[in-house]
Amino acid sequence: MSLSSRQMERWAPWALLLFVIALWQVLCTALDVSEFIFPSPVRIASQIAEFHSELLRHAWHTFWVTMVGFAIAIVVGVLLGFLIGSSRLAYAAVYPLMTAFNALPKAAFIPILVVWFGIGVGPAVLTAFLISFFPIMVNIATGLATLEPELEDVLRVLGARRWDVLIKVGLPRSMPYFYGSLKVAITLAFVGTTVSEMTAANEGIGYLLISAGSAMQMGLAFGGLVIVGAMAMIMYEVFSVVEKRTTGWAHRGSQNH
Repeated sequence: MSLSSRQMERWAPWALLLFVIALWQVLCTALDVSEFIFPSPVRIASQIAEFHSELLRHAWHTFWVTMVGFAIAIVVGVLLGFLIGSSRLAYAAVYPLMTAFNALPKAAFIPILVVWFGIGVGPAVLTAFLISFFPIMVNIATGLATLEPELEDVLRVLGARRWDVLIKVGLPRSMPYFYGSLKVAITLAFVGTTVSEMTAANEGIGYLLISAGSAMQMGLAFGGLVIVGAMAMIMYEVFSVVEKRTTGWAHRGSQNH
């Protein structure tokens, strides 16, 4: 891949974002859209600047709550994925149940979590966990379950036990799947936290969205959405960088195109 092509790929998302923002602003101005219905980017930026301290306070609360739920999701997802992927019996027994559980709307759990843990951090952490652990579990299980039988047979002939095959070959082979799942799961975790905060919290971006909407401060509400999107994008890029540095062997071929 030529240097110019790499630079174009690097700047393409930012160019598209600027184009969308400019088009958004032009349409709002040309059509004279009310700020109470659909605020323009300029209005959103002014509201972010005006309420920056409040936004930062709520954003920090949403961030650390999401990270706690996401950390739990990583632990549970890796353990369940390892269990499911390392055993055909476990795969056949557990995977369909986990798939059915993942189909349930996680917002429906929030009233139950409020009854169990009360209003506050508990429901938000658990909602972030519930909505984000499944991609991690599935990708770890897939990485282990799709280990080539021929490779496993060769390792067995060389004296490797099943545990050795899983730990020394299966897990490293699952790392690209794992990091791919983290990039998906972290965005879902922010969704889970925000949804929970909208109904079961008195802090966080979700709570801010409800408060701003009730006060007809749509610019502030959209500002909260911008903050959540920015946090999710930053964490996505962090995992992308870590993935490239730790699993470069899996991307070496694609980097030369």
